[in-house]
Amino acid sequence: MKFDDILVRIGEFGFYQRRLYLILCIPAISTGCYMMMLVYTMYTPDHRCKIPGLDNDTFQAQNDWHRQMINQSIPVPEDPTSIHQYDRCHVIQYKSNTSSLIKCTEWVYDSSVFDETFASKLNLVCDDSLKTSHAQMVFYFGVLAGDVGFGCLSDVIGRKKALVISAVLQVTAAVSVAFVSDYFLFIVLNFLVGAACHGVFMPANVLSMEFTGPSKRVWTGIPIHMFFAVGLIYLAGVGALVRHWQYLQLAVSVPCVVFVFYWWVIPESPRWLLTQGKMTEAEDIIQEVAKKNGVKVQGNLIIGEKIEIPKGERIWHVYKHKVLLIRGLILFFNWIVIAMDYYGVTMHIGNLGGNFFLNQFILAAVEFPAKIPSMLLLNRIGRRKLHTLIMIIGGGALLCTIFPVLYGKEELAVLTLILSIIGKMGATAAFGVIYMYTAELYPTVVRNGAMGTSSCIARFGGMAAPYIASTGDYVSGKFGLALPLVIFGGASITAGGMAMMLPETLHRTLPETIRDGIEFGKKKHDMIMDDVTKEVTPPQQVKTDNTQSNESKTEKC
Repeated sequence: MKFDDILVRIGEFGFYQRRLYLILCIPAISTGCYMMMLVYTMYTPDHRCKIPGLDNDTFQAQNDWHRQMINQSIPVPEDPTSIHQYDRCHVIQYKSNTSSLIKCTEWVYDSSVFDETFASKLNLVCDDSLKTSHAQMVFYFGVLAGDVGFGCLSDVIGRKKALVISAVLQVTAAVSVAFVSDYFLFIVLNFLVGAACHGVFMPANVLSMEFTGPSKRVWTGIPIHMFFAVGLIYLAGVGALVRHWQYLQLAVSVPCVVFVFYWWVIPESPRWLLTQGKMTEAEDIIQEVAKKNGVKVQGNLIIGEKIEIPKGERIWHVYKHKVLLIRGLILFFNWIVIAMDYYGVTMHIGNLGGNFFLNQFILAAVEFPAKIPSMLLLNRIGRRKLHTLIMIIGGGALLCTIFPVLYGKEELAVLTLILSIIGKMGATAAFGVIYMYTAELYPTVVRNGAMGTSSCIARFGGMAAPYIASTGDYVSGKFGLALPLVIFGGASITAGGMAMMLPETLHRTLPETIRDGIEFGKKKHDMIMDDVTKEVTPPQQVKTDNTQSNESKTEKC
């Protein structure tokens, strides 16, 4: 008997699982907040050099005399196409009858968006501007470390313990961030926040899947990511209210204390307990699930039964074969590009003008409609065609932003925003498709490890995103403003085109062994499932059940 057979018997997604699922979705809200927090706290407001000797200098001209002082002390940019009114890094020094430009050491900032950010507090501008990208890169590296470290930990000590330990670290580090004024300490703490926030989210996601029956598991993997979007909306709303990086940091961090109390709220995974030989504990939990679901069972379901726990091979065995290596590299590139576009567009949107918080809210809100079409079309046009279509449409929209940016005036800023939103929707929808597509392309024996490795690889896209989003700081003029979106768009179209080289998985018998994986996609090997199977239970859902529970299981990485 397999553990999934027990779940079918006691209720695949009954009252107990629905209640537990809702509780386990809540950490996705905080994860969404933290994944974009640095877009807010490291936001660089518009700025210029402070007028030497003028203590009450402000970014906005206070009167005609102040405006005259600004014009006399601050040079205009040498590039006539620059979007900035004044040079951001130099002041005019007058000596005798001559004048020269010198680098400034003090700045004044536009306070119309934020009263203060960490970047403006530490003057991370001009020669130090790259430090904002470094901070974001370190955070995403922390996420990668958390995927690996806490993933392995959850396999050793259990999902529940790993989640609570991560929650304690998350709250401690995140609250501490609000009180630091040292750059090095700031990035170290954010590294820990990145690791811990995924250390909370990942076991929660895995637990929700491991309590869900096979026929329901695929669809429960999608709503939890919508809670991620709720976190983005919360972040935009609170940011618009407080306008200060410290208050925003605390508004996100303090509520996460509730996850520490999950120790008394959620059960351990009975599937994990079985792997540890803890039959009695697993039996007690299963009996409780059956009772809450209103299912009467006779005797024990686990104790005395022989429960099969599948074991897989090592992921690197796959890449010894050329076909699977090429297939894996294409998938990895797609994962990197999707993550890069998803986070990069959000990071860059603040440079496009308009209301910063409204733009962030819109980018978060579109995640809901972005996932619906992909859910409806997955079983109609297939994974490969849908993924390619999404990537090309999203990438094409981002490429098209170059026209309103270069040739349009202020009134076309709305068009640029709309095209950026379409690009973000493409990346959001592609995330949902690539999870399922990757799981179905890999053989069952390495599927768990493949999903974990792919999720790890995607973090490199997140680490690259802040550097690409800030290329406009080093390329002058309007082209510099358009360049990040052009890079994101070009990469998306390239990745989508490469995906056409992958085999389709819709209504195909999925590979079980590495040999099956090598032969998969060849006409003589493909077996189309009968119509009855299509209508009742799509094979890809059944075959990927064990992997859908590992969508965020990066412990195998």
